[in-house]
Amino acid sequence: MDRIRVAILGATGLVGQVFVDILSNHPWFEIVELMASKESAGKKYETVAKWALNKPIPEIVRDITVKETNPKELRSDVDLVFSALPSGIAKELEPKFAEKFKVISKASAYRMDNLVPLLIPEVNPEHLELIEIQQRKNKWDGFLITDPNCTTCIFMLSLKPIYDKFGVEAVIATSMQAISGAGYEGLYAMQIHDNIIPFIKGEEEKLKNETLKILGRIEDGKIIKPNIKISATCTRVPVIHGHTLSVSLKLRDKATVDEIKKTLASFKGLPQELNLPSAPKYPVIVRDEINRPQPRLDRNTYNGMAVTVGRIREDEVLDIKYIVTGHNLVRGAAGASILDAELLYKKGYL
Repeated sequence: MDRIRVAILGATGLVGQVFVDILSNHPWFEIVELMASKESAGKKYETVAKWALNKPIPEIVRDITVKETNPKELRSDVDLVFSALPSGIAKELEPKFAEKFKVISKASAYRMDNLVPLLIPEVNPEHLELIEIQQRKNKWDGFLITDPNCTTCIFMLSLKPIYDKFGVEAVIATSMQAISGAGYEGLYAMQIHDNIIPFIKGEEEKLKNETLKILGRIEDGKIIKPNIKISATCTRVPVIHGHTLSVSLKLRDKATVDEIKKTLASFKGLPQELNLPSAPKYPVIVRDEINRPQPRLDRNTYNGMAVTVGRIREDEVLDIKYIVTGHNLVRGAAGASILDAELLYKKGYL
């Protein structure tokens, strides 16, 4: 197959760097453009990236000259654009790119737009139906799809198989989110060291609203959201990578702990059926040890593309409770977008 030419917007940021790292060794995709702020434009990538990953900058991107984030500056032969832009900038620029280019965004700006798929390939691939409606109504040659918030990505992979088999009526979820989720310069050491911050602006609303959209069914080109009560508390903890959630569920149909374990452990979706390059063999790993999952031990499972669930047990107030953890920068960010792109290619959208 011919290599798919890709561009990365926000390439110098932390999520942008993860995009660069993963895509530099991808069997299908070739990085041909890197875009960032006006201050970085015209300079070699290695001089402006402030590289934060614990591995060297890939050789193939070191000497790429960064361009200013502007659709007029983008090569016309680019097949796909990955966006790691801050939400405010994404709100302005992503539709301009989508007029001509196919865009997958990690920004929150358009996640809740009724015409924009909020995609997790194992969970709601049918939402890609919205692309044709979006293109027609906006008169775009390209399109825009989004990934959920990193916490939502990790949570939804654990929730979807249970939701499908037993039904879910109510959720209580408390997140313990890694500091890398706040970006490269998001928190000062004195804020987070020896501390837990019990509030992250907008995160609780995202977890609730994004979950309902993702679980929604499409009827007549519209997403009909399910009637589920969701109570979320989102906190920041002194962990570098790996978001963890404590989840309690009220089920529609009763289930034993063993039934929940089997349902999660056997879960597979379209990426696994299609054998996509980034797809983990099993998207949900179930651990029986009483002290797992742990971010440091479990975040890199299947190259960071699987989530790990443990401490599955009966809930004295609701029905079932468990702990889930996953890599916020991989499955929760760049890796999620790349899996989207692989699915888009296999489904004929690229």
